[in-house]
Amino acid sequence: MHLSRLICAAVALALCCASPASAQEAAIAGFGAFTPLPQAQEQPDPTRDYKVVFDISGAAKAVDQVNPGLDRVARLVNMLAAGGVPAEKRRIALVVHGGATDSVASDAAYAKRHEGRKNPNTALIAALQAAGVSVRICGQAMTARGFQPADLAPGVQVDLAALMTTMHLQLDGYALVVN
Repeated sequence: MHLSRLICAAVALALCCASPASAQEAAIAGFGAFTPLPQAQEQPDPTRDYKVVFDISGAAKAVDQVNPGLDRVARLVNMLAAGGVPAEKRRIALVVHGGATDSVASDAAYAKRHEGRKNPNTALIAALQAAGVSVRICGQAMTARGFQPADLAPGVQVDLAALMTTMHLQLDGYALVVN
């Protein structure tokens, strides 16, 4: 009897470890999937403060696809959450510019530019913000691409320039991740 319980526990543990993160409770459900690798080195450290700024300049391959840079931010949030890092130790910002600028447009502004299509990033942006991620846009890229602050998804912060944002956050101890 004892052996069968041990075998069941081992099988259950193996299944949990082998299942993708999307099957686990994720901080950002539906985005940022990853495969847990408990045997791998460099796991999240719940005692560490994570200060990270993502510089996102690349566009999605198609106008109806989520921007992979935004999904990458969700992946980090989900990995940290799955690793036991509490929300108050996850200080994450992202700044979009260049080809990624359209990614943070409101649905109405996106539709005007992309044949009436809804912005595929809207739900992800809201989920990132709900998870505490600061979503920002380079004001220089915004104006160069003909957007106004009213054309942005709710809660997107307009900064003077991506250069200024990444520089200031790095001076404040944030690690820079460039896509």
